[in-house]
Order: sequence, then structure tokens, then C-alpha cells
Amino acid sequence: MRTEMPQVIQLSDYQAPSYWVDETSLCVQIFDEYTDVQARLKMRANSDRPTGSPIVLQGVDLTLQALSIDGVAVANYEVQGEDLIIPAPAATTFEVQSRVRIYPRTNTSLEGLYVSGGMYCTQCEAEGFRKITYYPDRPDVLSVFTTRIEAPKSFKTLLSNGNPVASGELDADRHMAEWHDPFPKPSYLFALVAGDLVDVRDTFVTCTGRTIDLRIYVEPHNRHKTAFALSSLKKSMTWDETVYGREYDLDIFMIVAVDHFNMGAMENKGLNIFNSACVLADPETTTDDGFERIEAIVAHEYFHNWSGNRVTCRDWFQLSLKEGFTVFRDAEFTADTHARAVKRMDDVTLLRTSQFAEDAGPMAHPVRPSSYIEINNFYTLTVYEKGAEVVRMLHSLLGADRFRQATDLYFDRFDGQAVTTDDFVTCMADVSGLDLTQFKRWYDQAGTPRLKVEGHYNAAQQTFSLMFEQFCPATPGQPEKLPFHMPVKLGLMGKHSGAELMFSTDHPGYDATLQTFSLRKANDTLVLRGVTEDAVPSLLRDFSAPVVLSYPYTVEDLRHLVRHDSNAFNRWDAMQTLATRVLLSAVRGAAEADGLKTVLTDAVRDVLVDDTLDHAVKARLLRLPSQAYLAEQYTPVDPVALDKVHTDIRRDLGQSLAAEWQVLYGQTQPEAAYVFEHQQVARRALHRVALSYLIAGDHTAWHLAAELYQQADNMTDQSAALQLWGEVANEAWDEAMNGFYQRWQDDAQMAEQWLSIRATVPRIRVPEIRRLTEHPGFSWTNPNRVRSVIGGFAMRNPVAFHADQGAGYRFLADAIIQLNSLNPQIAARLCTPFTYWRRYTPEIQDAMQTELQRIVAVEALSKDVYEVVSKSLV
Repeated sequence: MRTEMPQVIQLSDYQAPSYWVDETSLCVQIFDEYTDVQARLKMRANSDRPTGSPIVLQGVDLTLQALSIDGVAVANYEVQGEDLIIPAPAATTFEVQSRVRIYPRTNTSLEGLYVSGGMYCTQCEAEGFRKITYYPDRPDVLSVFTTRIEAPKSFKTLLSNGNPVASGELDADRHMAEWHDPFPKPSYLFALVAGDLVDVRDTFVTCTGRTIDLRIYVEPHNRHKTAFALSSLKKSMTWDETVYGREYDLDIFMIVAVDHFNMGAMENKGLNIFNSACVLADPETTTDDGFERIEAIVAHEYFHNWSGNRVTCRDWFQLSLKEGFTVFRDAEFTADTHARAVKRMDDVTLLRTSQFAEDAGPMAHPVRPSSYIEINNFYTLTVYEKGAEVVRMLHSLLGADRFRQATDLYFDRFDGQAVTTDDFVTCMADVSGLDLTQFKRWYDQAGTPRLKVEGHYNAAQQTFSLMFEQFCPATPGQPEKLPFHMPVKLGLMGKHSGAELMFSTDHPGYDATLQTFSLRKANDTLVLRGVTEDAVPSLLRDFSAPVVLSYPYTVEDLRHLVRHDSNAFNRWDAMQTLATRVLLSAVRGAAEADGLKTVLTDAVRDVLVDDTLDHAVKARLLRLPSQAYLAEQYTPVDPVALDKVHTDIRRDLGQSLAAEWQVLYGQTQPEAAYVFEHQQVARRALHRVALSYLIAGDHTAWHLAAELYQQADNMTDQSAALQLWGEVANEAWDEAMNGFYQRWQDDAQMAEQWLSIRATVPRIRVPEIRRLTEHPGFSWTNPNRVRSVIGGFAMRNPVAFHADQGAGYRFLADAIIQLNSLNPQIAARLCTPFTYWRRYTPEIQDAMQTELQRIVAVEALSKDVYEVVSKSLV
């Protein structure tokens, strides 16, 4: 058991470094059993810091072979934990030279330099560079890098950041390549790749007429899966020039696909390294969701070239400065490229289901955390998705034109610097003239605010009054919260006409041009004048603030919004609210449950017969809220009982509207060969919804899923068919799954999909999951395989995970303990289901708490896992 408390890093303790690194020269020499790294750091004392401070460089798992300053060997250094401490030199500018030996082949953490298959690659964010050489491994030290790679000729491809400047043979068996990146960057953006790869090339001509060389490097058998990513890259480059005025700066932009990767992708300057699952695609093996995800991730990493690379973070507490901003940018790219309302529905579903749960759990933290033990634990939905919502609110408050002016100012003012979220918001305030002091609380206060609204119509005065009240629940370390500054987009839908009503107001917080009310007070009233009939308010349009909204809507009000709301997002939101009310009434066994089910059936029928709806919008309107979302709405939760209610209502809807589902299923049959474009994607989504209800209502309809699987010309329909068919236990499904694996076992992404389908079938139990971990297609050292099986079972299959009196909890705890020594990052992320243990029934609480205590008692527990588990037990 861990005997000492790991160090807690505090934002309040931030100090600028004592020394800067102006130039970094590396020589990385790869040999079969080890790698030697020679580093030359041209350093300069920080004139703003006290003189005589020692040089402090970070290093982990390094064998130091030589150390000198300006050519003079250093002997009187100390090593304290991860810090190499060197006495201060007399000069204010000097060069530190070092040589270390590392062992990438045994590096299972997938941080620093490691081996994936036969390829050497790196992952340095957040603190992986210290596993390559001794360095001031912090984001506020920006340096110009020159990298020389020496390796056996069997590694035909040698890549690093920047532009290529030299290459050649060293002897009969070895060769070299040298790269130079002229733009200063922190060490977390360093990248290196060495492998037997092929490249697929294209070019892009920028807005100023420069031709950029584009390359995607893959293993030879994946060459045919690169076209979509290349197309997405060019689309992203065009969009960033058009919408943000950002032109690419180097002569070459490269992407490398890697099978073993802890994240989705990494934005290293000029050399993006991608998880293979997030870049390789073709119609035969990639689903619609997969295509959209790849397109968004390619865009996200490319957009980082400015929002993260050219302007980077001062410290890791500012992580959302780059991630929240860039998630917002990639979401807008997808919205512009496909369907804006649908993208918003999908993003808000993720936010409400998972980020709100994070806000309500033991790991709750502000968008800009105030402390951490292990920074890898803060690559969270709060930093990314809620961080993006904070940027979206700024966009809503400023409007598109002023927001663009503010981002132009931000990029111009801070180009080549490491800055803070305060600097970002200051640019917004400087351009708009708005006082955003209160707005900054979104970065500093944790938790999901509650917004309670009441409405009153005065027919005599033709006014509609909206009374607002906001508060935020206590979170760990923050028992009391001050009011937020939140934009509330709104409209009024006439109760009699069903039309959008016009109104005026003299409230200074309402911007008529943006149709947005700036709520700043804990309590405020907005009086809307000239309202000619009673109305149902359409509040928080497009989810203009990440809050939980409470308004006393009747079921008739909700049906009215489902039918008439001119805002597509709020139309969907009204249906979600109605369905949630029905499901929760059934969970409670309320007397009104049967009547509410009838109302829901009628509302679903209204949507089914509405031919004016876009297919993608209709598909989402017809989906019930997920069990994960419902579990956040009440306590204590019995997941098995919740699953039964969810299943029963799906069955009732399937049976009551069987004829309508059958008609819809026939109407959405494929009409042309597969193409990834909105109309086809929307049709397939609606087709799958109809099939899911037909099977839910009558299990003998599994044959429709079998037919779809056998006849489909695309993986979207095939994988959906297998998942829906898998809800009905029969030998034919087992045979189909075996055939699927036999056909695709040599394709990494398809093997992962097969594992994921197996692990997420509701009827699977722990013995079968354990057998999956012994399957030849599974590997404990491959994060994608771990996520497919362990993550699929524990995070996406609630009824199976919570069945069998805690067997699933014991299995997950065993997996976390095993991964703790192999890959602490992945182990810590798998702890997530345990962080919600207090929400469940007493029996589940006891069983989960037992497993948490078993994990925390493990000897040599990693910082990653310790932080999550210890906070969960407090």
C-alpha cells in the first residue's frame, strides 16, 4: 500500500522558470535493444527570476551517461525524484550537453519514446518528454528544435517536427534524417517516428499561394485507408483560412497512424500522430459515425496548429485554453460541414450524460483546475467539452463578427507565447467592450449550475414575464458558488397559433440582435412586451449555457414544443424532457405512469408522421434518453431495475406503433450505393431507429437485422445489425459473429469493433468477458483493445456490468490492478465507473466500495490510479 501522499501541484504555486531554452538540438540513435539520446540545450537565465538558481531538468527512467556545460563535465549534480539538479553556472547564457540511454521496447506506458508493432513513435503530452531526455519539461519553456535521427535502414521512414533539412547513409546498415522546426514550441509538442512505412501524398495551396506538401504515413497494408483523412485535412485547412484567417506555416504537414496509442491523436507541430482507429477509413470497414469522428479529429489536431501550438499554455492548469477552444472550433467545423442542429444534439447528449456526471462526482473540478496530483487525470470532459461550452458562450455573448475579431487579436497578441485563459478572455473583453470579469467564474467554479425559470402571461398588458433563479451545488473543495454570467437564448411559441411570437423588452441585459439574455444575477426578471397571445417559452435555445434547466412545463407544453418549436435543437430537447419524465415516473412506480406512456406514444406518433423533418433530426427525436443519462436524474439507482423500465418502454413503443415502424423501415431502405454524405447518413440513422423498435417490440423481428447484415454494402448497417441482433440470443448470431471475425481478424480496427460488439451485448456476463481477454484478438498492452473489451463492458453495458452481485466490479478492479503497472493512464480512466458508487443502492455501494479499497491497498499504486480512487473514497 502507498505509504506517502503524492505531491499535490497547485496553480497558486506557479512560478516562471529560472532558465529558458532558446535552442534544442537532439541526436536520437536507435539500436535494437536501446536508444541513446544526445541533447544540446542553449539556455538563458530568466532575468525576472533570482540569480544563482540551480538548473532543474526533469527525467524519468533515464540512464545518464554524460553531462556537461559548455564542454566542461558536471559532476556535482543531484537527482531528487524526477528532478536533475545542477548548480547554477556563472554565465547567464550557456549550453547544457547530456547523453542518456532509454529502452523504448519495454516502455508499456506509451509515454515518451516507445515501440508500437515495429514502429518507434512518441507521445510527449503532458509530461512524456522527460522519458526521452533530461529537460525543463513544462509548457512555458518554448524552444526551436533541430532533431537528428539515426537508425537501421530497416526503418525506412525517419520523421520529426518541422521541415526536412538533411538525410543520408551512415554506413551499410544505418542511415539518418534531420529535421528543423523554426517555430518555438514546448517539449510536449515534440514528435519522432521511425518505421517501415509508406506515405500517401497530396498538396494544398494556401490563401497566399504557398504549396504545402501533405503526407499520411501508414503501414503498407493500410495505404488504401488514407484517402478520407487526406480529404478531411484539406477541408480543414480551407475552413480554418475562411472562418479564422489562419494559414498553415510550415512547408510540410504529416500524419502518422499508430496502433498503440493512449489518446485519439496528438497535435505535435507539423507531425500529428494518430491512433490508427482515428485516421484509417474506407466505406467497407468504417461506419458513418466513424467517418464523422475521423473528420472531426483530423480537423481538431490541425486546428491546434494555431490554438495550441503557435499560442500555447503557460501551465497545465490552462489546458482548456487550447483544448476547449479547439473542441469548439472542430464542433463548428462539423456543424458547417454537415447538419448544425444534429451536431448540437449529439454534443449536448455527451455533455449531459458524461460531463454533468463528472461535475457531480468526486473528481469534479473547474475548467481551470486549482490543483492536481497527476495531470493525465485532467484530460477530462470538463476540460474539453465544458471548456468548449465556455468558449461557445463567449461566441454567443459577442456574436460571430466580434468573436472573430477577438480571436484575431488573441492570435496576433500572443503568437509564439505560452499564456492563460485570462489572456483569452481579456481579448474578448477588449474587442467587445463587455465586462467579462464575472464570466471568468466559468473557469474557476466547478459543478453544473441549475437554472430555475418560471413564466407568467398577462393578457391585459400583453406581457410575458420570465423569472430566473440560478444556483450551483457544492462540489469537493467549493461548498459555495457565486452567480455565473450565462447567455440564455430564448423565444416564445404561441399556444394557439403555434407560431414564433415577436416581443420587445427594455431590460439592459437582453440583446435583440442575438436574441440572448445575459443573466448575471442570482435572481432576475425579464419582461417581454407586445406578446399577443399566451405562449410556451423556448428556453436555452441551442443549449446556450451548460446548465440544468427547470421550467414547470406541462406534458401538453412539451408536446407543443415538439410539434411547433422553430428551433430544431429545442424541439428535440422537449422530446427528451418528455421521455425522461415518462421513464422516471415508471421507475418510481408513480400512479400517472401509464397515462404518461400514452402521451409519449402520441408524441412519437406525431414525429413519425411529420414529413417536414430532416431524417437525421427525426432519428434523434425518436431515440429515448440513455440509461446513463437517466441514472443522473435520481438516487438511489438500481441499474438493473432501470434497464427493465427502459426495455419495457421501448417494447411498448415498438408494439403500439408496430405498423408505423414497419412503414418507416420500408421507406428508409437504401436507394443507392454507399456514400458518406448527409442525406444518406440521415436515412441510415432513421432506418436503424425503426429496426431497433421493431426488434424491441417483437424479438422475432431479429430476422430483419440478419437480413440487413447479410445484404448491406456498408459497415454502418452491418455493425448496427449485429448489435441489434445481439440483443436476441440465438445461434445464428453466434455464427454471424464468428464469420465476421474470421473475415476481419487481420484488420486492427475491425477486430476492435468485433470485440466491442461482443463486450456490449446486454446478455454477456463476467465469465464470457474474461474469455474475451484471453482471445487472440485481445492484448493488455494495446489501449484500443482494452477500451473495446474492458471499457465496453464497464462503461457502455450497464445491465451486464451491474449484474451478478458485484462480479462485474471484481472483474473491473482486477483489470485496473493489472493495468496499473502496464499503463497507468488507461488504468486510471477505467476507474470512472467506480467514481459514481455513492449514487447507487446500498448493496451496490458496499460492493463497489470494497473494490475501491482493494485497489487503493495495492503496493506501488501509480499516481494516476491513486488520485482517482482516493478521491472517490473521501
